[in-house]
Amino acid sequence: MSTTHLPGEEYLTRRVLSMQESQTMRISALASKMKADGLDIVSLSAGEPDFPTPENVNQAAIDAIHAGFTRYTNNSGITELKKAIIEKFRRDNSLEFQENQIIVSNGGKQTLANTFLALCQEGDEVIVQAPFWVSFPEMVRLAGATPVIVHTTLESEYKMTPAQLEAAITPKTKIFVLNSPSNPTGAVYSEAEVRALMAVVEGRSIFVLSDEMYDMIVYGDTRPFSPARIESMKEWVIVSNGVSKTYAMTGWRIGYLAGPKWLIDACDKIQSQTTSNPNAIAQKAAVAALSGDQSIVAERCQEFKKRRDYMYEALNSIPGFKTALPEGAFYIFPDISGVLGKTFNGVVMKDAADVAEYLLKVHHVATVPGDAFGAPENLRLSYAASIASLEEAVNRIKRAFK
Repeated sequence: MSTTHLPGEEYLTRRVLSMQESQTMRISALASKMKADGLDIVSLSAGEPDFPTPENVNQAAIDAIHAGFTRYTNNSGITELKKAIIEKFRRDNSLEFQENQIIVSNGGKQTLANTFLALCQEGDEVIVQAPFWVSFPEMVRLAGATPVIVHTTLESEYKMTPAQLEAAITPKTKIFVLNSPSNPTGAVYSEAEVRALMAVVEGRSIFVLSDEMYDMIVYGDTRPFSPARIESMKEWVIVSNGVSKTYAMTGWRIGYLAGPKWLIDACDKIQSQTTSNPNAIAQKAAVAALSGDQSIVAERCQEFKKRRDYMYEALNSIPGFKTALPEGAFYIFPDISGVLGKTFNGVVMKDAADVAEYLLKVHHVATVPGDAFGAPENLRLSYAASIASLEEAVNRIKRAFK
């Protein structure tokens, strides 16, 4: 009598087994479930603005529906949106691109995944700075390549030095990933710092994937500088961005990529055999976001700055916590090594995962443990929430570690 076995891990590919699920998505889902169960959860885990999508963007989507703009579009995005993206790059980043150097995808994640799939294969290495956005090393593994992690510290404001980059390069290096402003630290590389890093890779046949998703959410004097502005690097830099964070459009799923035509053509080919075109209605909405009145972007950035300033002061007042001042994005990444090894409520805090679980299950504050970002002694907190919510969260964290 034969035995029927349910499909299990032995049937899955190495590339899938080597990947980890997104911890940010997992924690957010758990917090949502606890809320649905009636618990009073303050969530600082989600990487999305709490502001509504601007009304002119919503109206553009409604108009598109009423006009019947609900069918397939060009696989790489509509011309109208590509022109709006080109103008955005010119207006905000001092970058010049042609239409055939732009592809629109289903969110920033797809633009990055397309790039890794187009450029990487077995044996290639991709340099990724830690703390890193959770998906960078997993996407590299999905493409069959190996992530090479370069660790940075609170003392260096979580920025990589040219010497560290030089030490990480081998004959197998294919891509260097630069994320400024950074998720999860909020670090922003200055023009001088970017130029110093580019001087290391220039002339070595290494591509630079510049994730600039938070380029319009910055504070202070340090402005993001795209490595694509360096003329000698233009053919080696790929720029990823999107409308999700700047315009509170996370659920609309519109990202875009700019780079050499031959690479954009390759990403176009991959996209044509996976998802096809991004959502038609969302593309029309993205045109309105990029081309409309931009004053709302600055207004919301000022509100984020108030929240950042509050969180910086409040978290640094908690014994065992210390944090750098974020220069961009809407995350703060405290070092919590001062509470590790201690016992609270009968539970030993061995690592950030223990701290995050303790905060969520006992004090009902959702954070993301830093090990998901390559920094096991940190927590990532999003301050894309109201001041009232942030104050309540901080009060609960203070009680948790009394």
